Amino acid sequence: MNKAYLGLGTNMGDRENYLRQACEIIREHSQINLLKISHVYETKAWGYTDQADFLNICVEIETTLSPMELLEVCHLIEEELNRVRIIRWGPRTIDVDILFFDNIISKEEILTLPHPRIKERAFVLIPLMDLNEDLIIEDRSISYYLSKLSEDEKNEIRKVKINI
Repeated sequence: MNKAYLGLGTNMGDRENYLRQACEIIREHSQINLLKISHVYETKAWGYTDQADFLNICVEIETTLSPMELLEVCHLIEEELNRVRIIRWGPRTIDVDILFFDNIISKEEILTLPHPRIKERAFVLIPLMDLNEDLIIEDRSISYYLSKLSEDEKNEIRKVKINI
């Protein structure tokens, strides 16, 4: 079995329901075992900021899928939950990103592993810390990268009491 970590985010419509539906689709997939779900965090938009706040989670999974097959599943989840890509980093019903896949390092255009922007996103690092503090990027722990973010960046994320 391969171990992977996914990041999920939503800022349109019934955000809580989109996260639940995405996790349910993951749970029901015959080749994926959903192991853990992080706490839910609400954050300001990143990149394109003129939009509603996001709800974000990370999940830990085991799978017999390859990285590319898992990427296809992520895209199918987004499609099933009506994601439309209009503006880069724009509003979305759901976003499902592969953050880590085993210890694979890939620089392919279609799939970079680990995800190239983990190190600069508190809304990814903090939920990942809920799941596994020992994850490593470029010989450094994710807690190291979290410590390098500004207090403003860390304060823009807050845990919300929602169970997925």
